[in-house]
Amino acid sequence: MWYLSLFLIFIFIFGAYAGNQNWFRFDLLTRTNVLNGFLFIFFIFTVLMIMYVLGYFPQYIAAPFMMTIYTVLAGFFAGYANRLLSLRRKCGSVLYQYRSFWIDHAPNLLAIVLIIYGIYRTSVLSALPITGIRLTSGLSLMSFGFFAFTLKIVPEFRSTGILFLDRFIHWKEVIAWSWQSETLIGIEFIYSEKQKSDRIKEFYTYIPEDEKKEIEIVLKSKMDEYADERKKILFKEDKN
Repeated sequence: MWYLSLFLIFIFIFGAYAGNQNWFRFDLLTRTNVLNGFLFIFFIFTVLMIMYVLGYFPQYIAAPFMMTIYTVLAGFFAGYANRLLSLRRKCGSVLYQYRSFWIDHAPNLLAIVLIIYGIYRTSVLSALPITGIRLTSGLSLMSFGFFAFTLKIVPEFRSTGILFLDRFIHWKEVIAWSWQSETLIGIEFIYSEKQKSDRIKEFYTYIPEDEKKEIEIVLKSKMDEYADERKKILFKEDKN
């Protein structure tokens, strides 16, 4: 039992380290990657289910296996949430962010529900016996709820750049912006990746009509503030 507990602690730390790194981001996801990922997971669990029915994957192996899966997920989402919090602190104060009930409160309510259900799932507050499966699955739900609480689905225009989901775009990397419609604005930025040449990407976000002036002031002031640094980046690309 002690060996399993130490192993799970190590797995949690490993998952937290992986989640805290910049190895995974939402902008790396594509329809193909998501579909292939779901198909792979479905195939693995189907094989394991068949092996369990045939007796090749008994309970004394299946239980630690599922505990390991739940633990690594708990660590990953806890590390991911910590990365988002650290990134948000480094980005400075919020200059503009579109706010509404569904954006501000609905995700927080979902996060609270997940955390409460995770606590219930661990059985620490009920008469049910605490088992490894219940404890690790509850921790994974709580970590996912914590992650959902830290993730914002709309861009945050901050003093040092734009935070969009889990990607930070420095103001010197923002090269242009334009209105695509009365309430839709497009932001062009330099997309930098290691071992790859920089390229231009664009994202779109909704802005209410009565807040257009506010976001325009922010964008114009920041574009002017970082104009020299932006020119250095663009001229460097031209030389290459």
